[in-house]
Amino acid sequence: MTVQETTSAEAAAFAERWREWHAAKEARLADPHGFLAITGLHWLDEEPQHFPDAPGTWTTGPDGPVVILDEDEELVVDGETVRGEHRFGVLPERGGVTALWRDAAIEVAKRGGHDIVRPRHPDNPLRTSFRGTPAYEPDARWAVTGHFIPFDEPRPTTVGAAVDGLEHVYEAPGRVEFELDGRALSLTAFPGHESGSLVVLFTDETSGVTTYAANRALHITPDADGAVVLDFNRAGNLPCAYTDLATCPLPPPENRLPVAVEAGEKIPHERG
Repeated sequence: MTVQETTSAEAAAFAERWREWHAAKEARLADPHGFLAITGLHWLDEEPQHFPDAPGTWTTGPDGPVVILDEDEELVVDGETVRGEHRFGVLPERGGVTALWRDAAIEVAKRGGHDIVRPRHPDNPLRTSFRGTPAYEPDARWAVTGHFIPFDEPRPTTVGAAVDGLEHVYEAPGRVEFELDGRALSLTAFPGHESGSLVVLFTDETSGVTTYAANRALHITPDADGAVVLDFNRAGNLPCAYTDLATCPLPPPENRLPVAVEAGEKIPHERG
């Protein structure tokens, strides 16, 4: 096999792996109870509230969210059917509980120190009309090597949110240093969902032009020595790129890259 044929085969394999990643991400987004199914973002307080897309009367206080269901209403929480009054308890920041109601999922969560109710209905038009997310063609040159540099101690880092007035606080464990187009760059990293993983939120010179203006996210996993691959082909949109009913964090100021990252997901059709 010639060098050119080997390169072509590698490029084809790289593109196929990217297509598998993108298809899985799209499937999670368009799941019957995914972010495209959200019909409301309801902020709880001590005043009882009814919502058109969720059952019961809702309040919250020092002991966490409470719902009082009408006689003909019920929820399924952690596999158990509940009626009447149900107390969800104090929720952790960025945590929550999903209760099932008919064919809907009622997310009860805490974001930015506030308890919220966020119903998800499979027949939401945003979901049923979803036609996929445009993206740049995958190109291996956008997969660059870097190095994770841990801070002496995790740094509490406050960032804004897609919702005006809301803030998120992350314990940033360090930064990732790398080169792109011959320029030395770095990104502050936040903890990822999986053990040992990190997420970097960033914007660049394409933001607001071909890619979503507020943020994109890249998930990475350094090895034991700190070496890491930043595959910007997998720079993905957060839910706020599709709906105003998301509370996504914004990147810290230092994560504005002074280059055009023409890779990864583009502005969704829903924002076009």
